[in-house]
Amino acid sequence: MATYPVVHKETGEQKEVAMSIHDWSKWCEDNPDWTRDWSDPSTMPGTGEVGDWQDKLRKKAPGWNSILKKAQNAAPRNHTIKQF
Repeated sequence: MATYPVVHKETGEQKEVAMSIHDWSKWCEDNPDWTRDWSDPSTMPGTGEVGDWQDKLRKKAPGWNSILKKAQNAAPRNHTIKQF
């Protein structure tokens, strides 16, 4: 169940509606005076931290490459395990 923040186009009233993503398009058709409220960045899809995930992993778990090295040594010759 997803929660969608919406705003009324004329009055500016804001509310949240909770429904399945499959019901969202039907709700939009049935409620043309309401639109998705994109003013809150935390409710926007695809937002979040920006940056290289490999750099973040190195900083968060600095011993990760040693774990990958052990996996490389234990894996068969045609492995695809690579260190960062």
